Amino acid sequence: MKGKDDMLLSAVIPVFNEAPTVAQVVERLINTLNRLGFEYEIIIVDDCSEDESLEVLKNHPIKLYSLRKHMGKGYALRAGLGKAMGEIVATIDSDGSHRPEELPRLLSPLLKNQADLVIGSRYLMNKPNSTRAMNQAGLQIFNMLIKVLTRKVISDSQSGYRAMKSKVLEGMTLRSSGYEIESEMLVKTLARGFRVEEVPVSFEQRTYGKSQLDPFVDGLKILLSIVTARIRSCNF
Repeated sequence: MKGKDDMLLSAVIPVFNEAPTVAQVVERLINTLNRLGFEYEIIIVDDCSEDESLEVLKNHPIKLYSLRKHMGKGYALRAGLGKAMGEIVATIDSDGSHRPEELPRLLSPLLKNQADLVIGSRYLMNKPNSTRAMNQAGLQIFNMLIKVLTRKVISDSQSGYRAMKSKVLEGMTLRSSGYEIESEMLVKTLARGFRVEEVPVSFEQRTYGKSQLDPFVDGLKILLSIVTARIRSCNF
């Protein structure tokens, strides 16, 4: 793989009603990428926000795409990935739960050619995690199912903080419109023989607003996406 000075990195950020945090996330990400010395593009896909998310992003050096109606995180992420031109593609949530300053941890295994997809795991840190108990219980079920279907042990299959080589996305058809996008991408990546690794990252539970995640409805969608992705990958 080429050195970072010769590569373009695409950072894709789906946004829905994240005015209190998204501008700061972008600014911190820019500072991090400037320190690393990457050429980069930051792709924002606004999922028809009803707050000031678009307003606070004015005058930021980003590529902004706005959906005409609210479609869901998965749809917005797919739209952004479809626009990414980089040889490395990173995804990060816009609610401030991920620290842009930790992106080098995700990039290191890619640059050393030790992985094709790197997941930032909330559960590898040696300190208590702030995710809700119900969410943690559901995640354990998802992780176990992924292990059964792919024989890969993953501690945080639902993390939206990721970095990957662009070849992982080539020829991959993603269909998810909601939070199940992370599971679908992971299962299809593993099924196609790509190397997936995890690195520890910090996680801050949102302290404002309301998460759009429904533990029951979205949980069922995630379970279905894991099984469906595996079945479709077998017929790839």
